Amino acid sequence: MKLKELVEALSLEAKTYKDGLQKEVTGAYASDLLSDVMANAKDGNIWITLQTHLNIVAVASLKGVIGIIIVGGRKIPEDVLKKAEEEKITVMTTSLHAFELAGRIYQLLNPNYS
Repeated sequence: MKLKELVEALSLEAKTYKDGLQKEVTGAYASDLLSDVMANAKDGNIWITLQTHLNIVAVASLKGVIGIIIVGGRKIPEDVLKKAEEEKITVMTTSLHAFELAGRIYQLLNPNYS
């Protein structure tokens, strides 16, 4: 599934690097602990977090994460958005909480799951 399809299906708001919406989503990883994401996120994943500081962009870039979804309607500082654009990381926002968002993404990426 393309990131654009996920954004549309979940009514996410893409804040940065909209060219990245054409990338293929390989999976998702949900965590607020940077070291956990560094150890376990996979190339092509989208990352679900409530963190909004500059280090999320560095971790996403290091791991090959194609997008970060900030949950709970949190505001993202301008310096984070600028760095994400520079690093070609698509940052998205949603008012949903991580648990609900992760469930919806799982259903979209695994349509035959019952």
